[in-house]
Amino acid sequence: MTGTRIAALGHHRPARVLTNEDLARTVDTSDEWITSRVGIRTRHIAGPEEPVDELAAHAAAKALAAAGLAPADIDLVLVATSTATDRSPNTAARVAARLGMGSPAVMDLNVVCAGFTHALATADHAIRAGSAVRALVIGADKMSAVTDWTDRTTCVLVGDGAGAAVVEACDERDAGIGPVLWGSVPEMGHAVRIEGTPPRFAQEGQSVYRWATTQLPPIARRVCERASVAPEDLAAVVLHQANLRIIEPVAERIGAVNAVVARDVVESGNTSAASIPMALARLLERGDIPSGAPALLFGFGGNLSYAGQVVRCP
Repeated sequence: MTGTRIAALGHHRPARVLTNEDLARTVDTSDEWITSRVGIRTRHIAGPEEPVDELAAHAAAKALAAAGLAPADIDLVLVATSTATDRSPNTAARVAARLGMGSPAVMDLNVVCAGFTHALATADHAIRAGSAVRALVIGADKMSAVTDWTDRTTCVLVGDGAGAAVVEACDERDAGIGPVLWGSVPEMGHAVRIEGTPPRFAQEGQSVYRWATTQLPPIARRVCERASVAPEDLAAVVLHQANLRIIEPVAERIGAVNAVVARDVVESGNTSAASIPMALARLLERGDIPSGAPALLFGFGGNLSYAGQVVRCP
């Protein structure tokens, strides 16, 4: 049997940093109001000349370099995004062109904040089925482009960025990506939206908060069961970086008492599909978790979709 593993990770955040104090000069808010409700202090914002595929390509190039690979070594590119401007060429095709790849299969997945974990599972399945050997899995979003900057309930949340993982075939005994548990709550699909012309991000924050803090922990524990990893044996918990008031209680209720909990939302804001790979890459970059350690990845958000798996850190 063919297994899969994450060979390397990379991340990219735009240079411009937007602080809570900056926002307080344009909308009725304050640093205290924002940090007490969502835990965010700063976020990175892309300029008009920085499209989603450019953010994605920067992260992908770093992941390839970390893996010691050339663009031609990739035969599948999956980009999770909900903020691409154009329908075609898709973001994955544009990333492949930017990096000078050969002839990879190129697909976008729009599962909003759960996009990366869905894309990671899709790459895992494709490689195990023999349809690919090495995949580039990217989460990239430019949430600033779909934000109403006069709405203080949403503009304080968002940031831009990208995270990428090189996923490759390996012996099943060395497999580093556990079984996915994914699903949705269709009747709550309206709770997180990017709708309209021009498209604008909106959400029912209290509904999402209640669902995440009560329903997500038992689902996440089932993810651990599928991977035969006890929550107390996790080295890291990397949830979608939506809100620190969701991340911290959910991690506690999962029972991951020995895990480092990713809190990248404090510096990066909610970057939607980019948040999980970016947070994981930054944990590894800082040396907060060792190579080979088990980490729970769990995305949730728009649709209301969710997906999670336990991975071994590269």
